[in-house]
Amino acid sequence: MKNKACVTIIGGGVVGSATAYYLAKNGLTDVVLLERDYLSSGSTGRCGGGIRQQWSERMNVRLAMRSVEHFKNFEREVGLNIEYFQGGYLLLAYTEEEEALFKKNVAMQQEEGLDVVLLSREETVRKFPFMNLEGLKLSAYCPSDGHANPHLTTFGYARAAEKMGVNVLTHTDAKRVLVENGKIRTVVTDRGEIETGIVVNAAGGYSHQAGEMVGLNLPTESYRHQIFVTEPLEHILDPLVISFVNNFYIRQTGSGNFIMGQGDRDELPGLEITPTWKFLKEMSDKMPRFFPFLKDVRILRHWAGLYNMSPDAQPIIDRSNEIEDFYFAIGFSGHGFMLAPAVGEALAEWIVFGEPRSVDISNLSLQRFERGFTREKNVV
Repeated sequence: MKNKACVTIIGGGVVGSATAYYLAKNGLTDVVLLERDYLSSGSTGRCGGGIRQQWSERMNVRLAMRSVEHFKNFEREVGLNIEYFQGGYLLLAYTEEEEALFKKNVAMQQEEGLDVVLLSREETVRKFPFMNLEGLKLSAYCPSDGHANPHLTTFGYARAAEKMGVNVLTHTDAKRVLVENGKIRTVVTDRGEIETGIVVNAAGGYSHQAGEMVGLNLPTESYRHQIFVTEPLEHILDPLVISFVNNFYIRQTGSGNFIMGQGDRDELPGLEITPTWKFLKEMSDKMPRFFPFLKDVRILRHWAGLYNMSPDAQPIIDRSNEIEDFYFAIGFSGHGFMLAPAVGEALAEWIVFGEPRSVDISNLSLQRFERGFTREKNVV
């Protein structure tokens, strides 16, 4: 392994891999990407793979729209088919409060140039007759939303970065970061030391612990989030469907399997990723009420990962004021995969050129929590 690098990235998920790729693409190839297990073994490889541009906060809309441009061109740009499919997202509103919020969100999203529409209950029923939409007020539909394979996306970025000279080290655990007079000197791993001046914290569910390595108390907490996948059925569902009030999302894969998940409102912060019977019972009881065809479908696999939450459920993309050249892209609150291309691009530009050039991320700084903030509401 290299014992010296200009930039060391902690975390081999999609955010770390995308940052490595865009650093190399912008001419900075003296980079080491560290992953303590295998690439995408953490939150990236355990997510549902959705790619959504429908958010309640404008910054998330802009990041997502920029990312979609990269996802659309991924195979041509990066060189790997990531099973990207623009089947849309369908967001379901069941309360008057949600109805008002959806109308407000869609107006803002359309101002940002997003192709998104509101559908009445009747229009939604006609478009999706196989769903039970009793009690629905309206829905929001964006046809350019979609999904892709998170593993392939991560592998694509990492392999392309390697070809340009980046050193990707899997099964290499970052243990400590040595700092002298506010400057980073060395990253100590379980395989040796790397002399480095710039460190990127892209550690996903372990972002808080990575911050502690340099003495920072970053405001992120991780929560277990669970998903299961069913046996394959004939393809009938193009969009990923979400209900925030009923706490679920579901999509159908290209091979016909249904992937679905929910958040547990009783979950306490921690690093536990053992799946639970409670989740299986709740989802098995709930989902056939909205999708009657699921009643007798068998579950094939069930797993859990970590949502790394920030106080406002938006990512924190910043450079430390206390530790020189310590960057972080953390707190994605379950949405790191879909925002990763734009975030990796912006972070790489910041490191190489001194400022992000492709998208303005200034309002995602750590200091926003001192000034006051609004919370992203479109989170399951």
